[in-house]
Amino acid sequence: MPAASTRARTAFTLVEILIVVVILGIMAAMVIPQFARAAQDSAVTATQTELSKIRRHLEMYRIRHANQAPQIAEGDGTWGELVGPNHLQGPPSNAYVGGSIARIIIFRDTPDAAFPAAPTYGWIYSAANDEIWAAGFDDQDQPLPR
Repeated sequence: MPAASTRARTAFTLVEILIVVVILGIMAAMVIPQFARAAQDSAVTATQTELSKIRRHLEMYRIRHANQAPQIAEGDGTWGELVGPNHLQGPPSNAYVGGSIARIIIFRDTPDAAFPAAPTYGWIYSAANDEIWAAGFDDQDQPLPR
């Protein structure tokens, strides 16, 4: 009969398991911030894409309607004739501000100069200039720091 000291070890010790858990925790701490940054980057890209799409459809509308602007109103997704079979499929959403305010349009003649402390809108439309900006973005369509 073999002695107890010569038997093969078949289980992990508590110390080995703790070392693995600590290593996994360190790896998770390194990866999670990268995922958060990737999510914010995708929101910026999605908003810039929506903004570009809105501007293209505004231009197409002007071309088709003798240089007249569509009847855009302040409110939640109130893009008028810009939403329909010949233009946008549905009201665009500003993923950078997100939430229930992402489709709300306000009228103003300038884009945001700083990220709103408590945003209440997703888009800024200038009826005077017939321009559109995304909330939380500057005049160069770059996101403003939060």
